[in-house]
Amino acid sequence: MMEMRNDGPIKTRRKGAVLEVTLDRPKANAIDLVTSRIMGEVFRDFRDDDSLRVCILRAEGEKFFCPGWDLKAAADGDAVDGDYGVGGFGGLQELPHLNKPVIAAVNGICCGGGLELALSCDLILAADTATFALPEIRSGTVADAASIKLPKRIPYHVAMDLLLTGRWFDAEEAQRWGLIKEICAPGELLTKAWALARLLENGPPLVYAAIKEVVREAEAMRFQDALNRITKRQFVTVDRLYSSEDQLEGARAFAEKRDPVWKGR
Repeated sequence: MMEMRNDGPIKTRRKGAVLEVTLDRPKANAIDLVTSRIMGEVFRDFRDDDSLRVCILRAEGEKFFCPGWDLKAAADGDAVDGDYGVGGFGGLQELPHLNKPVIAAVNGICCGGGLELALSCDLILAADTATFALPEIRSGTVADAASIKLPKRIPYHVAMDLLLTGRWFDAEEAQRWGLIKEICAPGELLTKAWALARLLENGPPLVYAAIKEVVREAEAMRFQDALNRITKRQFVTVDRLYSSEDQLEGARAFAEKRDPVWKGR
């Protein structure tokens, strides 16, 4: 069972099968190499702990979710191509085999690598005060992960507008383009995130794992090739699901007109 953290730039707490991860690095929750490596360890441990099913990623304070890379740390010697840790920048976007749902609860400014961090989550809730941008263009750098992900998530020309101009946009526009699931009052953001986490906590973990692996792997595959891999049980998570007690439980619960009891095996 993973160890909970109560100090340092990353704090964690758990209730039931839900893990809450809080980025708490004043003043702006920017991420340096040390913080990134800690985040990678936290998300790796979440991935590997079978007693945990859902994660919420949030940030301390009201003004900033995360502005991304800590430029002050870079000026003090943190190399932009340094060791970000097992999960890459922010611990999520390059972490392999993370087959559990992750919810981002975005408050305040979410820009650059912070927006890329949110894009690495499966569901995004945002306070109505949240603002977003990819300002890398203004500092002569490329928003690498966003350049890969964003045109696949929202219309191409909208993604290119955001990438090429670096302009700010609000939560309402983010929701209009499908980037976020729900806009909340700031005081309700965490409550809504936990309600969503509780819903997912009670769902079938083996099905969630299969969905995440299929979606991730199929992104670079032809439709028929991906479908063939599913039907032939060539995805590890799909094979495990189709051989599981949970699949039998789902069928029995449906026949018996009751709620299923998922065991994750």
